[in-house]
Formats: sequence, C-alpha cells, structure tokens
Amino acid sequence: MGYHHIDIDAVEPTPDRPSTQRSIDEAAGLERVAANVYEVEPGEQIPLAYHYHDEQEEVFYVLSGTLSVETPEGTYEVGPDEVFVVEPDSPQRAYNPESAAETVETFVVGAPAVDDVHPYEDG
Repeated sequence: MGYHHIDIDAVEPTPDRPSTQRSIDEAAGLERVAANVYEVEPGEQIPLAYHYHDEQEEVFYVLSGTLSVETPEGTYEVGPDEVFVVEPDSPQRAYNPESAAETVETFVVGAPAVDDVHPYEDG
C-alpha cells in the first residue's frame, strides 16, 4: 500500500516556470498522473507556451481568483470552485491577465503523465 500526506507549502516551487508551480506528482513519486498546484500572479501564465497535447487530458480546478484560458475558439473565464477541462489536441494557454486584482490559485491534473506537449501557432 502507498499513501502520501503532503503539505503543499513544504513543496519547493519548480524552477524556471512563468508562475509558481508546486509538483505534487514529484513530491509523491507518482508516474501515471501529473498533479500541480499553481499560484499565478497578475500578468503570469501557467504553461511555457500556448500548446496542445497528443494524449494528455487536463483538468483545471480553480481554488481562488479567475483563471483565463485562451483557446482558438475564444477565452474562457474560470472562477473559484469551477473546473475547466482540456481534451487532447485542444490548444490552450491558461493565464492571469495583467489587469487582474488578485492571484489565481489552481489545482491542475493531467493524465496520462506523458511529455507530449507541442507549441500551438494560430493560423
């Protein structure tokens, strides 16, 4: 059996990210799911680039603030206690606009935990 009780404040942020990312999957040694908590200040984004995945599905659960998610269809505004789901082959960029008054905190899960990310260029 395996159980993990993690104090997210004790998890060191992942270096070289555009916002504060704390990797739960790394802290717990998980291999089949990517799980992260993000703190996104105004003007910051979650991903390194506007992107899509071949296989990975992503679920964004907003804990506080309002997360903006840019897609080719338009920008979605996701508030506290709301969930935004991204299916494979669906381009997106999640961010907190510069004009925002508060930090966005969100829990993001992706599965399978594969490195299948591709930059998306509109047009």
